[in-house]
Amino acid sequence: MNYRKKTVVASVAGLTLEGMDIMFISFAMSMIIAEFNIDFTTGGLISSITNIGMLLGGIIFGILADKFGRVRIFTYTIILFAIGTALTGLATNIEQVYLFRFIAGLGAGGEYGIGMALVAEAWPKKKQGRASSYVSVGAQYGVILAALLSAMILPTLGWRALFFVGVLPVIFAFIVRKNLDESPEWLAAQKEKKVDNKQEKGKLLQLFDTPRTTLTTISLAIMATVQIAGYNGLMIWLPSMLQQSQGLSVSSSALWTISTAIGMIVGMLTFGQFMDRFGAKRSFGIFLLASACAVFLYSYATGSAGLLIGGAVVGFFSNGMFAGYGALISSYYPVQVRSTATNTIFNFGRAIGGLSPIFVGYILQNYNITIAMTYLTILYCISFIVMLSLKKKAAF
Repeated sequence: MNYRKKTVVASVAGLTLEGMDIMFISFAMSMIIAEFNIDFTTGGLISSITNIGMLLGGIIFGILADKFGRVRIFTYTIILFAIGTALTGLATNIEQVYLFRFIAGLGAGGEYGIGMALVAEAWPKKKQGRASSYVSVGAQYGVILAALLSAMILPTLGWRALFFVGVLPVIFAFIVRKNLDESPEWLAAQKEKKVDNKQEKGKLLQLFDTPRTTLTTISLAIMATVQIAGYNGLMIWLPSMLQQSQGLSVSSSALWTISTAIGMIVGMLTFGQFMDRFGAKRSFGIFLLASACAVFLYSYATGSAGLLIGGAVVGFFSNGMFAGYGALISSYYPVQVRSTATNTIFNFGRAIGGLSPIFVGYILQNYNITIAMTYLTILYCISFIVMLSLKKKAAF
């Protein structure tokens, strides 16, 4: 296996484990709420605290990866979120769950951007889109893996045993450290830095170094926020929306979830090909406008076939774009701050966009599904407008 393939395999595995870790909470939530006798709001804070950990971990480990190397810090992030996941199974109260999920979030937030930076630095620009899409699909593999493990473990061994599986990524971390060399582009940048012997600004400050760079960073952060907000708003609430508005049974809504997930995976792989062939701005423009239209029209879908096919189409466009963010963000920043930029921007989107289900829930409670879908449509339109402001390359 050559170096390019190794970076993809390592990053896919890392994102798969991260996706699995995050979904464990979703599958185990009802048991956790029952055991600690807490309400839904208190239980919902688990995800919010995890997202805050991801944002902080993204910044910290992104800076460390840019300074000390991708592979070394990548393995540390995997070990950290594995430890945080396993410790969750030992929690004796909800406060400890919060603490351990925060630790897991620190590691998970750091892993994403470092893996994407590794891939971006290993693959030529004309193939970075498809390489990024291969990695992004890993999150969906994690969802499937979490579902399978939950089905096998939860009914017999309980929710704690599910989180003990979290120690397994430690083994993967050692395999990565042993078999994956450091990024040649990062090593070259370090040699150049020693020759120049220049004093550079802090990594985070460099994301706002000039007015043009600041605009780029803010624009990408808004786009990442819309991506996460749209995904969470759709996947968390839409099955319930359809049960209420269309009279779907729980089994039918589960079938909808599978259909939508398949659409997402195909959309990601397609988007990677689009990005390499047509460029980032044109590809995001097409998918953002198509997402806005698909989401709005979907609120008028009826019948089982229409709902399933429409769900797959919505998933294809709305989450297909997820595949491009690693390559998109990496393309705007030099190797010296690439991990910092990717982690900070995307995890900012996770932290803010992760609040979207609260707003969607409020809309559903006080209005209807059409208004909720209109809100999501407006989000994609905003992202499209922001995307148009991106210049070809940030000024550094």
